[in-house]
Amino acid sequence: MYIGLGIFLLLIGLVIVFAYSGDMMIAGLDLAAIGWIAIVLGVLAIILSFVVDRRRRTVDRY
Repeated sequence: MYIGLGIFLLLIGLVIVFAYSGDMMIAGLDLAAIGWIAIVLGVLAIILSFVVDRRRRTVDRY
């Protein structure tokens, strides 16, 4: 369930950090920091989806 959100956040973060070459400060927000936060949240969401899916499979088996 979270894997789609994780991939989306990961891609958005990667685009902001590595592909965006404009002004990295918009309205007092550091876009590079927001990009790195999105990358970390995306990876955590993907890992969480695998952990929840694995736990569900082991519980349903018995």
